[in-house]
Amino acid sequence: MSEQTPQTDPEAPAATPADGEISTEADQPAQEPWAARRDLESHAPTSMGLHFRGTNHGVTASQVIGDIITGGKIEHHYNFGGVADGHVSGEIPAGALERLAEDFVSEGTAFTELLVRLREERVIVLTGSPFTGRRTAALMLLHHLGAAPVGALDRDVAPGELSRRLTSDGGAVGHLLCDLDISREQPLREAHLLALRGRMHELKSYLVITAGRSPYVEDTVELAPWHPPEARAVLKALLPKRTDAAHARRLLALPAVSEFLSHERQIREVVQYVAVLAEGDAKRIEQYSLVTLEQQVQEWFEEAETPVQLREKAFLIALAAFDKGPYALTAELSDTLYAALRSTGDESYQEPIPVFGTHIGKRLQNARAKRYPDRETTEWGPVTQIKAAFHDERVAPVVLREVWTGHPAARPALIRWLNGLSVDGRPFVRTRAAATVAVLAYTDLPSAMALIVERWAGARESRRQLTAVSALTLAHRIGAPNIPRIVDDWSMDVQDPKRCWVGVRALGLIGPERPAEALTALRAQARHQYDKKARQSRIGAGDQQVTAELPQSVALLLLSPAAEAALGALLPALDGHPSARALALDGFLAACERPDSAAGPSLLGRADPSTSAMAAVARLLRVALNDRTTNERAENVLRNWVRAADSDPGTARTLADLLPAVAGGARDAARLDHLLDTVQGLDGRPRPAIADRMRSALTRPLAHAHAHA
Repeated sequence: MSEQTPQTDPEAPAATPADGEISTEADQPAQEPWAARRDLESHAPTSMGLHFRGTNHGVTASQVIGDIITGGKIEHHYNFGGVADGHVSGEIPAGALERLAEDFVSEGTAFTELLVRLREERVIVLTGSPFTGRRTAALMLLHHLGAAPVGALDRDVAPGELSRRLTSDGGAVGHLLCDLDISREQPLREAHLLALRGRMHELKSYLVITAGRSPYVEDTVELAPWHPPEARAVLKALLPKRTDAAHARRLLALPAVSEFLSHERQIREVVQYVAVLAEGDAKRIEQYSLVTLEQQVQEWFEEAETPVQLREKAFLIALAAFDKGPYALTAELSDTLYAALRSTGDESYQEPIPVFGTHIGKRLQNARAKRYPDRETTEWGPVTQIKAAFHDERVAPVVLREVWTGHPAARPALIRWLNGLSVDGRPFVRTRAAATVAVLAYTDLPSAMALIVERWAGARESRRQLTAVSALTLAHRIGAPNIPRIVDDWSMDVQDPKRCWVGVRALGLIGPERPAEALTALRAQARHQYDKKARQSRIGAGDQQVTAELPQSVALLLLSPAAEAALGALLPALDGHPSARALALDGFLAACERPDSAAGPSLLGRADPSTSAMAAVARLLRVALNDRTTNERAENVLRNWVRAADSDPGTARTLADLLPAVAGGARDAARLDHLLDTVQGLDGRPRPAIADRMRSALTRPLAHAHAHA
């Protein structure tokens, strides 16, 4: 169902009508429940798992948030081999270099080629991502050339000034400059390197400069890319040095080690894991992967000497919300969040957002993420998009939890951002907004409900209400506490029609795991609406929406994996209060009228002849045919099933088994026979040929009964 993008201010707070105010729902009609279910299944993060469909795509958000270790602290060695991360001016101790050399692993790297280049050129610029061991590699290049002693240079120097600062006074033969500041104001040019090489030849010395990737390096500068060794190679090389070879092999075969190696790892994490494995503490070994994950996220959002810029922090949050979504969309919406974060504490902040920023490759690299082409399902069919995703899908829920609970000052901006997403015209965006709120609800249910979900449920915009439904559904899916209780309470609310509508819709989506309880709540609200009408009370627009939504939620239950249990729980309503009977028939027919689709088979397709579902369908259909308020709808359902059976052998077999059960007596059989005799094809097509076979299937049991009379 195509929808127009609303004109709502994306940063405006959710509308909350005054007591008794009735929403006109003028912005958009409410999305069909079938489309809501489709969007949840199509667009919810795979990290949440799809428990209602009986499948799970891996780790779920609840597992990560529930199992994460928040109290344990592991001291990391931030450089390969354990050398401290500070940039010291002066000579690096020879003992430290020897210790590094003992543990240095060059397997699978370009170390040999880089060594040849340094010997010939005297100066190389070693580039690579942070925490790849590039500083250690630089020191080992100098060490292997015998360039001792090694002096560390201060990074606060312009590239053009560097050659003049290098002298022989200190007696150093090897020089290391870590993380040279290359910027628009201080670019690195070929002339700078030529001057440095000349200076190094004069001093008979060597210089290695390490730097991150930068657009401010002249094209003619030949950089030396550094890629670290594989994590497994590092473990295999270092672990036997901390324990004996046999024990090292047993440790490397542990499932926890395999799980650790299944994710992208930084060298500092691998080195620390060697120490953890050597200690032999089973609990620490099991928890280490999650501990490092949490500490990485905390590091991203803490204010350090070289903090991640606010714009990139906003991107990390957006990527957590839209993990495995289109990169362009994630970047677009991350800048919306960036604007909200910048105005926190100063709403008059008007500095424009830069149009161009960090290169996509560097941005994803810093986020430990990747980009890849993938097919995406849209309302207009599948399309190929460039998507972005964390290497480790466990990161996304941890980022959201860290921002929500670890940095409460960010909440107002985050809420404004989510409010905008909740009315976005793209179903994918709205679903991911709901998934984000679901994680927040798992983390801190009271705050998420009070600050977001309750406001959305009472909003004027139908899209906000729909996003509230999705948030509750996904929160329940990942194990947030008390969601069924909240949904039940809201669905039976007699004071707030908006909140009641949200509860009724949510019952249809989370009800398949508890169909009897869901139907009980739906019947209770149906009775309330019946009594209200009987008292001739004025029925407001909200009540009309609730009344219309009740059978739709019943239909959702009947077209779910819990169809058989739901049908069984629906039958007693036929003999109950008129409101319960009407709800049962309307919900049943709404399910019958739903055609086969990619979302799953129709109700007829779920009625396996070998189960009690067939008998329940037969009885419900028989009662609907004999009820003057539903007779016409029931006959149309049968006509559509006959037309479908004409081209689908499976439907034909099921219908042939069903019709005799629907014919409870001679009068019912005669009515069905007349319907089969007069059914017409769609759009002027001929009468379906299958109708005569259906008539034969209908009369065989009656003839058999008369023969034994």
